[in-house]
Amino acid sequence: MSQHVLVTGGAGYLGGILSEHLLDAGYRVTVVDRLLWNQNGPFHLCANPSFDFVLGDVRNERLMGRLIREADVIIPLAAIVGAPACESDPLLAESTNLGAIKLINRLRSRSQPVIYPNTNSGYGTTTGAMYCTEDSPLEPISLYGRTKVEAEQDLLPTPNTVSLRLATVFGMSPRMRLDLLVNHFVYSALTDGYIIIFEQHFKRNFIHVRDVAGAFLHTVKNLCAMQGRAYNVGLDGANLFKGELALKVKEHVPRFHIEFSEVGKDPDKRNYVVSNQRLREAGFEASHSLDDGIRELIKGYRMMGRNPFKNV
Repeated sequence: MSQHVLVTGGAGYLGGILSEHLLDAGYRVTVVDRLLWNQNGPFHLCANPSFDFVLGDVRNERLMGRLIREADVIIPLAAIVGAPACESDPLLAESTNLGAIKLINRLRSRSQPVIYPNTNSGYGTTTGAMYCTEDSPLEPISLYGRTKVEAEQDLLPTPNTVSLRLATVFGMSPRMRLDLLVNHFVYSALTDGYIIIFEQHFKRNFIHVRDVAGAFLHTVKNLCAMQGRAYNVGLDGANLFKGELALKVKEHVPRFHIEFSEVGKDPDKRNYVVSNQRLREAGFEASHSLDDGIRELIKGYRMMGRNPFKNV
């Protein structure tokens, strides 16, 4: 019988794409999600007999105990994602991002692998001049970053665990997110036609959502060789200043007006470049370019129509 993968938060931005990749590769997949954002969920997967969905909260010990007993591999995606969302409800963020991971680690057998999605925002406010490797200090500057880093620190010392430190993700998904930087810039270009950028020289690394799913699938298949380590997951050709990213979007949307403001500050102070060499050496490299993603987003946003909260 094929391996059974439990994906918590599997109705989210990454989860729907990852579940599709896992099913296509022959795995059985159970998603547990509380549908906090009233999202439709991965409806497109329901016809697949190897897919199951459980409506539930990952902080529920009784529920998670039952689901974990039935799993061969655990991928805990469920999280309150991003600094603003975490700051708006710190207790929910702590209990979901950290408490639920500790619960999974306590309930699982040590023979059950966990592949954990951390964020490379844990590298914090470096100068942006040197590459951050997996051995660089983790100095998160937000509650979101801190809870994710502490969860990784709880998991990695225990057997059969891998942490994937994700760059800023972009691309279309059934549960779309417009707050992610590339997605946001393209949406602004198409709808508003302009953007004001503070601190344009802050650098980030980016990766397509389908490459993230591919990295998880690669890790499932290579757990023995990869366990016990963290891996940066990003696109080597996409360590960009925010200003460079905006100009890249403008190549595809020429009418996009970009204003670089010298007055005002970006509340998000992350500034780093990231090396993805360790993951390449483990056999995986991202393949979707930034240009691929921008073209995809332009097509996807045509389907979204008018924003219901705008009157133009």
